[in-house]
Parts: sequence; C-alpha cells; structure tokens
Amino acid sequence: MKDVKEVKDVKDRRWARVDDYAVRALLKNDPALDQAREAIEKAGLPAISVSPLQGAFLHVFARATKPHAILEIGTLGGYSTIWLGRALPPDGRLVTLEAEAKYAEVARANIARAGLSDLVELRLGRALEVLPQLAAEGPEPFDLVFIDADKQNTPEYFQWALELTRPGSVIVTDNVIRDGALIDTSNEDPVVLGGRRFHELLAADRLGEQRVSATTIQTVGSKGYDGFAVALVTAD
Repeated sequence: MKDVKEVKDVKDRRWARVDDYAVRALLKNDPALDQAREAIEKAGLPAISVSPLQGAFLHVFARATKPHAILEIGTLGGYSTIWLGRALPPDGRLVTLEAEAKYAEVARANIARAGLSDLVELRLGRALEVLPQLAAEGPEPFDLVFIDADKQNTPEYFQWALELTRPGSVIVTDNVIRDGALIDTSNEDPVVLGGRRFHELLAADRLGEQRVSATTIQTVGSKGYDGFAVALVTAD
C-alpha cells in the first residue's frame, strides 16, 4: 500500500485542480445545487456527498439509461438525489433511503428547493430494515439503483438491489476502492471488508448464476482516490 500512498501524495493536488477546471468549463451555475451544498455544510453533515462532477456523471448516466424508477440507498443531504431526480420523466419516481433523521430533514428541504418533492419519496430508517418493507410492497422494478450508504453493508444492499430490479436495470455502487485499501489484505476496517465482500459477491455471481455483468472503475478527483462499480442486471 506504500506505493498507492506515494502516488496519492504526489497527484492529489493536481486531481483537485483538474476537477476545478472541469467544473468551471462544463457545469452551469445552479442555485439549487449550490444551496444544497451550502445547507449540508451549514448543518454540519459529513463532507461525503458526491462531488459536482460525480453528480453530473450520475445525471448524464441516468439520462442515458432513461429510468422511470430510481432507488437511492443513502440520501445524506440530498445532493446526489437532486442530480438523479432531474433525470426522471415527469411521471417518474425516486425512492431514497436515509437512516439519520437530521440528514433527512436537510435533504427534504434541499429536494423541495430543487422542485423535486413530487418525484422523490424519502424513507427514514435503516436501509436493511426499510428495504424488506419496500420489497414487500411489490413496487415496479427500479431501472437504476445508486448505492452510497454505510459501506460495511454494501454487499447486503447490492443483494436487495437485485431483488428490486429487472434484467436491463443498472446498479451503481460508490466508494468501492477506498484509497486503494480494497487490496490491502491486512486492513480489517469493516468499511474495507465490506468492499471486499462486495467484489467477492460479484465474482461469485460471474462464476455462478450470472445475474449481472459488472465492472469496477477507479477514480481520482477533489475527493481523492476511490472508485465505483457498475452492474448491469442480466437475469432474474
């Protein structure tokens, strides 16, 4: 892991400057998103929202996949929720799950300010308790799932995502590299172990039932060195 740290120390300032450049070049001024970020910071929420460029990626990706129903596991302050919700058609639906009441309060205000309250349903509670309740309701399959909650439970969230989607749906899972800690077999952090179990689950699926076709992409930027996984659901 020493080599990974050395690379990060050398390049992370450049990564942030490139992010700043790309934001200025590609993203328009957006009061609702700016106010959402300000509200998240003012409320003292953890600084773990997706970056503006990552939010834009989610938006473009969602528009390309044309979802009618989106599931987000992990709302925080609703910043990524806004990006995703804006990709829905007028009759679309986004269900987002948040365990912390304080975070949910901030998110609801941000979502309302962005004019998305009619499209977004925020459910308060631990995702591992809310997801079975959601599944029991028999909702229409979700076309896109974004997993960005407590990382130690990522494998369980992914399995629930499979239950709530259909062939052709896409599941995006954030923060799966953890500054390269994913490959450090001596690291016993539950967050890192969750990422490793998640990849083992994908590998087992590839060798077994083949319900998904998946890849993992490493990323760098203003939030450092991490990555995400994209899985296309190919079978029930």
